[in-house]
Amino acid sequence: MVVGWRLIAVMLCIVLLCGFDRPAKDRSFYERRGDIIWELPMAKKDIALTFDDGPSQKATEEILDLLKEYNAKATFFVIGHRVKEFPDIIKREIAEGHEVANHTYHHVFFTKGINPSTVQKEIVSTEKSLIDLTGRKPMLFRPPGGYYSEQTVEIAKKLGYTTILWSWHQDTEDWRSPGVGFIVRKVLKNARNGDIVLLHDYVTGNIHTVKALRVILPELAHRGFRFVTVSQLINDKTGEIINTGEGGMMHGTEVHP
Repeated sequence: MVVGWRLIAVMLCIVLLCGFDRPAKDRSFYERRGDIIWELPMAKKDIALTFDDGPSQKATEEILDLLKEYNAKATFFVIGHRVKEFPDIIKREIAEGHEVANHTYHHVFFTKGINPSTVQKEIVSTEKSLIDLTGRKPMLFRPPGGYYSEQTVEIAKKLGYTTILWSWHQDTEDWRSPGVGFIVRKVLKNARNGDIVLLHDYVTGNIHTVKALRVILPELAHRGFRFVTVSQLINDKTGEIINTGEGGMMHGTEVHP
């Protein structure tokens, strides 16, 4: 019996010394630190529509027209080289109260083995493009495809960004042109307070997103949802925590090509 307890003690020491008691760096790890946000469950009926990979001449303009019609605000995670190609669209997004955020310069996937200097250059190049155009530094960053690591999160953090992903149940997969009905059902069936919805305003040959929004916007508005930017969602959640005295915040990552 003594031998048994000694063995347990030895094994416990090994576990502690080897660091096996440390928390795994999963979603909850980054959420607790506030380094990555997937969604922000709250009492208020706020929902954040986000659009990746733009701007594009046709789709972004049509999306902006629809958002204006429903007094909806959104966050656009833009590609740096497209900022230079369509500066007037970026200016319109800001003028109409939307949020413009960083989505790298060339849509590079930050997968295993990527050079840290490449990560930093991709973020900083888009930042510079936006500052030169608008005079504003973006505060939010979304890695293409949802690929992230401790390294990429730390680089973004050092550059003054919060990394934003999306609600797992609100990945519309519109990048693969799944059909209008699929996108509509994905959003409406799963809509919850504090969701961050993943959409795209640049997909080659894709008209599904715009058509889907013509159904999604009026229905969610009818349900009492308010369409806000991601920064407004964060502010509302922070205010809710302060007012209630509750701790904790968020709650997913899904990867797409």
